[in-house]
Amino acid sequence: MANSFVNAKVDLTSTDNTTLYTTPSANVALVKSILVSNDSGSGCNLDVTLTDASGNVFSLFKTKTIATITTTELLTHPLVVQESEILKVQASDANELHVIASILQIQPREVTT
Repeated sequence: MANSFVNAKVDLTSTDNTTLYTTPSANVALVKSILVSNDSGSGCNLDVTLTDASGNVFSLFKTKTIATITTTELLTHPLVVQESEILKVQASDANELHVIASILQIQPREVTT
């Protein structure tokens, strides 16, 4: 089994829906932490979604308020993200939020006989 650690980071400089992380082919990811830092003088809302390999979009956090000059941990338990699934983030205001996800990528070992 090949494991690797990844810190996926994004500075939300626009209000566009932005890819934070995509699980590589032949991998499963365990997202241990999603930290959101608001370095502005006003509160900002954040949406976090998971898009599966079929293109279905699931809301993880909808209009999550991130208070001014704070850092917020979004996860209380690890999140499993399957092969080719995509974590996306979107801020209500540009140039206010930074998002960092701490991820363990697991590539299952192939068993041959």
